[in-house]
Amino acid sequence: MSPDRAAPRHGSRYVWYALGLLAFGNLLNYLDRNIILALFEPIKHELHITDTQLGWLGSSFAITFALGALITGVLSDLWSRRTIIAGGLAVWSGFTALGGVAGSYWHLLTTRGVVGFAESSYLPSAQALLADYFPRKGRAQAMGIFWIGLAVGGVLAVWLGGRLATTFGWRTALVVVGLPGLLFALLLRRLEDPRPRRAPSGKPPARPFPITTRLVFRAALPLLVAILVGAAAFGFLGLARGLPPRLDTAVFVSVVGLGLVWTVVKWVRIALRRRPLLASAPADAVDEMLEAAGVVLRTPTLIWMFVGGALTAAAMNSLVAWSASYLQRVLDLTLVQAGRQIGLVGLVAGVLGSWIGGRLGDRLMEVTPAGRVIASAMGFLLGAPVCVVLLLVSDVRLFSALFFVVVFCFTWYNGPIAAVLFDVVPRGIAATVMGVYVFFIHIGGDAIALPVVGYLSDRYGLRLALMTLPAVGLLGGALLLLAVPTVARDMARVRPAEPA
Repeated sequence: MSPDRAAPRHGSRYVWYALGLLAFGNLLNYLDRNIILALFEPIKHELHITDTQLGWLGSSFAITFALGALITGVLSDLWSRRTIIAGGLAVWSGFTALGGVAGSYWHLLTTRGVVGFAESSYLPSAQALLADYFPRKGRAQAMGIFWIGLAVGGVLAVWLGGRLATTFGWRTALVVVGLPGLLFALLLRRLEDPRPRRAPSGKPPARPFPITTRLVFRAALPLLVAILVGAAAFGFLGLARGLPPRLDTAVFVSVVGLGLVWTVVKWVRIALRRRPLLASAPADAVDEMLEAAGVVLRTPTLIWMFVGGALTAAAMNSLVAWSASYLQRVLDLTLVQAGRQIGLVGLVAGVLGSWIGGRLGDRLMEVTPAGRVIASAMGFLLGAPVCVVLLLVSDVRLFSALFFVVVFCFTWYNGPIAAVLFDVVPRGIAATVMGVYVFFIHIGGDAIALPVVGYLSDRYGLRLALMTLPAVGLLGGALLLLAVPTVARDMARVRPAEPA
């Protein structure tokens, strides 16, 4: 379980070449991820499903993506990062294409779950590579450029998905979008890894964490009880008459969600009982995971980044997920018109927002250690009020102009927030902590928000359902600002332990 062979110190030309490759890989990541969102309407009509089920197509991806990030984040710190990146890309591309031959809603749901698990390998590993290529200076700008892939891939999915689905059908769209990643995976596999061989740390090795059947059962008991109680409530409500539609599903999801939170709290207590931060070297993958959990729970900046990041991700990703459907239902556009209307606008806004957000974070960092935190929050504090107006207008041209402003502001945070995470995390477990972050923001963000918006849309209409998103984004931005007084101290704690 050793990392890649040590790479030579690269010149700036290779560093920017590596950044370009990783950014394009992130484009494919978000293209394959968001293509399903552009196809919501034709999928709904062919498979005869509800908005709630459409929401679960996105949520199934988010759940497996989050769970996978925990595993691949650890593996990225212990094994070859470029192998994990390339292998994940090949798998998610293949299963995106397989979605085009799905025979039912459940088959499609399964393929999206596998795509989510495979895509989870990319963000922790790729961003850990970038953090090594850009140790400190220009880190937020590099992360911002990397996250341009989110904007380009996400918007390209809406535009290209609409064109392909209208001309050839939604099944062909999935096949065409998925296959190119299989070839690009070969190119990423050849990328040099700047991480040197893991040298002896001089710290005493930790005893492996004892995972026993009794411990696992006791830790998982709240979730098991919640599933049983939720299932009983689901069956009881299913027999009752005169209740609101899908109330049984909402109750089941709520009860299981509370059980999941309770289970996480129990594991948090286990992690906090472990050794002090950086006191000894991780013994194995489980110990590395607990080390990362301990870092997060003992680092106030990370706690605010995690909670605020989950809310901002929920607002941004849900807006993108439902934007094409919103234009078709509320503003009466066709699928192609919807893709054309928000495609180029969202593309330009997302590229500029990601780039300027990273630049702003690095510039503010020269003034105050909290500069990247401030840049992470500013976009949502400015963009949330505009998002409210966006969802109130009925003129297509005005909608496009406001959509530009919202996407521009909402994509500022991508580069700075990733840079903050690496600023306050020890290098040896950086990818593991990033994996934990990805897990948290998707379990606490997308996985909840997407089906909730779908459920609210079934009850009250899509416009009112989306009106919840600006408030969520505003709250997330405000919580990010709570890291302003803590980030300097957390950075100072990590830097002496890192190489210059």
